[in-house]
Amino acid sequence: MTGLLASRWVQGMALAGVLCSAQAQSPGERLAQNSCAQCHSFGKGEPNGVGPNLYGLLGKQAASSPGFTYSKQYVEAMKGKTWDAALLQRWLTDTQAVAPGSTMVYFQDDPKKRAALIEYLQSLK
Repeated sequence: MTGLLASRWVQGMALAGVLCSAQAQSPGERLAQNSCAQCHSFGKGEPNGVGPNLYGLLGKQAASSPGFTYSKQYVEAMKGKTWDAALLQRWLTDTQAVAPGSTMVYFQDDPKKRAALIEYLQSLK
């Protein structure tokens, strides 16, 4: 019985670790993983996907991720722009208003979710 009890304790501790790890994710990180990770990566040095890696995005000149090929329309629309919270807010609200012809199709109508995403992206430095 002692072996069974110890085994259950180990299983319970492992489950608790998994739950704590899941809870440690911020709402923005969860949203990014669920809605953005199909196209983007977020870790320093990770390869681009269908979209560019978003690590260190804020403060970076738009259309400047190394190794990523941007559409001509995007490059023209974003010329001279630097990613900041205000630009990201407009971008996540309506990419086509910011860069007509852009290939990004994700929009976030919920201001709280947009704020959470922006907060998460600001943390990636």
